[in-house]
Amino acid sequence: MSTPRFRSVIVLAAVMVLAVGVLGAVGCMPKAATTSSSSSTPVKGGTLSYYIGEPAAIDPYNAQETEGVQVVHQLFRSLTDFDDYDATKLVPAAASTWTVNADATVWTFHLNPADKFSDGNTVTAQDFIYAWNRIANPNTVNTATKKADPSQISYHLAFVRGTDDYGNAPKGISGLKALDANTLQVTLKAPFAEFDYVVAHPGLAPVEKSLVEGGVDYNGSKVAFGEMPVGNGPFKMSQPWKHNQYIKVVASDTYYGAKPYLAGVNFMEYKDPDTAYLAFQSGALDFSQIGTGKIKDAESKYGDSADGYTSNPGKQVLLGAENSVYYLLINNKISVLNNLKFREALSLAINRQAICDTIFQGSRQPADNIVPPGIAGYQPGAWQYAKYDVAAAEKALADAGYPGGKGAPQITLAYNADGGHQPIMELVQADLTKIGLKVKLNPFADFPTYLKALTAKNFMVGRLGWVADYPIIDDFMNPLFRTTSSNNYFVFPNKTFDAEIDAARKMTDPTQRLAAYQALDKQIGDQVPVIPLMFYKHHHVVSSRVHNFIFSSMYLADLSKCWISK
Repeated sequence: MSTPRFRSVIVLAAVMVLAVGVLGAVGCMPKAATTSSSSSTPVKGGTLSYYIGEPAAIDPYNAQETEGVQVVHQLFRSLTDFDDYDATKLVPAAASTWTVNADATVWTFHLNPADKFSDGNTVTAQDFIYAWNRIANPNTVNTATKKADPSQISYHLAFVRGTDDYGNAPKGISGLKALDANTLQVTLKAPFAEFDYVVAHPGLAPVEKSLVEGGVDYNGSKVAFGEMPVGNGPFKMSQPWKHNQYIKVVASDTYYGAKPYLAGVNFMEYKDPDTAYLAFQSGALDFSQIGTGKIKDAESKYGDSADGYTSNPGKQVLLGAENSVYYLLINNKISVLNNLKFREALSLAINRQAICDTIFQGSRQPADNIVPPGIAGYQPGAWQYAKYDVAAAEKALADAGYPGGKGAPQITLAYNADGGHQPIMELVQADLTKIGLKVKLNPFADFPTYLKALTAKNFMVGRLGWVADYPIIDDFMNPLFRTTSSNNYFVFPNKTFDAEIDAARKMTDPTQRLAAYQALDKQIGDQVPVIPLMFYKHHHVVSSRVHNFIFSSMYLADLSKCWISK
């Protein structure tokens, strides 16, 4: 998932993306230990103030980046969910149980009969079928703008039979079938043994057709579904979204799971992380990213979380690894950037460790792969050019035909100005200048505006973050590098990659499948279609009045379990 820190599906802060080393595959999974939980008795009530940037969307069908996905995760629940402390473990959500046939092509999900939308209507298999068809349909209309606005997360459903045939006169996805009101059967194009991870993505949640197409009742009038979506999660919206101001939600009394302790959550939108952190310090926010260069100061003031993921009074700074990576996009449609040696030079010239140390006070890890260490299949150093080597960079630049940068066009570095990314881009600018290149910064006002520029290919080199949609290596290979993927902003088509991704997905033996993905990962790295910079860790802090606040390695907050001191 891209991040506006930007996660895919995309992250808004300068600090994120969607980093790592927390999954069981590397032996450092966080544990729900008693040392990281409060001994006080939970109390009900209170409203939590939570910092986000302006989301691209809060309608599930287009939940494409961290800010919007965070809100969707509170309003909706998909078929399965990730365990808060071990993302490799799945837990039931809208589906109580599920089964798969022998070759992993037919999945059957049995819905929880107690699952209801916040308007009181029971969730049915047909609600999932309608929701998934909205995602797959290239002619889906944005309910707010009334204009065609195809989903940016349709790649999640590329596994399902019939999505390739979804044209201008769609009959619906043929691979979806409601066996009865509480049973959804999904037939895939080919075997995929990890499909139950895919359906945990918040964007694949159910929606009610009548509300999407007819609007949501609010104070006697109709509001567009995208401005006030109605879901089946622990919270519901209390009023329509106030763009660039706030999104307010309250506890839902129809939620099938344990009811939240909180009365509500105000998602407050600030122009950048530094402004938000100042608001946090003044007491205006309960949860915020830590301001640039303030991590050590925050640790001394607020104390470190015992596990990096759970906040309680006195242990409030969250620095746990994330399943995410921060990287540079390269627009290969531009001739100079279509030169492999030139791309090698750019990657080799960047001092990743300096970025991690200077801006993030050593709390980040330089990226040597697009796949983070917390994902099974990560290979240290697999991307041979993702390292700092000035001499090698200068040689590659000369081999590209631009010795000392002579004759090379000016490079522009694009980024969203609202995410705190400028200090990173300034260090990249300085490194590229050292090998003789002329480099200009190209900031865009906010993440939605920046995202439009990426989609229009209106950039040379840009920044992006990828937060894992689901904790498997396929989520880094397929959505980023498949020829037809909407997240392939760097315009690097390679049909060989597509075929090899498809071949790996068909392998039902987990060892064989992982080896195939690892080989593909190395092959892609040799072509330098993007430049990995760093693996993310949380850089967040929670106020002392909040107990048992959980912020997972998937960059998802479990706000149904935290509570506020009276």
